[in-house]
Amino acid sequence: MDPLSLLLQPPVFYPVVPYICTIFGGLQHGRMILVQGSVGSSAVRFQVDFQCGCSTRPRSDVAFHFNPRFSSSESHVICNTLRKDQWLDEVKFSGFPLRKGESFVLLFLFLADQVKVSISGRHFLDFRYRLPLRDVDTLGIYGDVAVKEISFLSNNPYHEAMTEYPLCQPLHHGHSEPLVPPVSRSFSMGLSEGHMILTRGLVTADPLEITFSLKSKNATPFNLTACFKEESLCYNYSMGQSWGEPQKIQTPFFVFHAERYFEILVLVESGMFRLAINGTPLGNFRPPELDLKSIDELKINGSAIIYTVKC
Repeated sequence: MDPLSLLLQPPVFYPVVPYICTIFGGLQHGRMILVQGSVGSSAVRFQVDFQCGCSTRPRSDVAFHFNPRFSSSESHVICNTLRKDQWLDEVKFSGFPLRKGESFVLLFLFLADQVKVSISGRHFLDFRYRLPLRDVDTLGIYGDVAVKEISFLSNNPYHEAMTEYPLCQPLHHGHSEPLVPPVSRSFSMGLSEGHMILTRGLVTADPLEITFSLKSKNATPFNLTACFKEESLCYNYSMGQSWGEPQKIQTPFFVFHAERYFEILVLVESGMFRLAINGTPLGNFRPPELDLKSIDELKINGSAIIYTVKC
């Protein structure tokens, strides 16, 4: 499995520690986070916290606290959970394969009931959750560590069985120039069952609307509209000049935000379109008279900068 193909949100390079950032879409089964860095020759400890928010007073819950500690006798890792400002029973993992002054690649793989951690390509520990994984939406890194890169990885949200460790290699930022809408991609052979369309981009500073459309000569069987004024997300379709009734997509919160990255994934399966945004499935859409082979264009318009389009 190529980890570059699973990039969920753009990597962060050389963040200043302490560093706190949002995990877009939160943590879910199959989500992976890779941290590349090094510890200094005089390091005492550092920690990687997967938090339920970023509040400091009161402090946000920490679902998974990963805390390497370096001593003259033995390096080890303490794992724990902070709930309602109280630490639970800690778990100690000895034999930590990292010493002061060394570089590392940490990979955190989040499964339905536990997180797996590998260090420089070798599995090191499993830790069972004590708080719901769905509540985790923030990553925090603190202590005696220099971070070179943080990468956010995700498997196909519709195929959980695909979850596995990817090759534990540092990721590299792409060199392609961003695209300013309108952005268009053509399908010379039309669409077919199993076709996946992946778009990643950045919302502009003062957004109005973003549209994502799959079009044929006489129809638009898939039209997604994000309206920032109303904070609404709607699906619609057209057959000829006639549009259907807009279908509002219900989400706990508006999934697009000014100056934040996003990922739109559309999977063609069982004669319908399956939509996921930021790794979260948002519904299935089946327009009448769907002719996949006739769909010959993807068009993206509106208040965004587009970094990746994979068809």
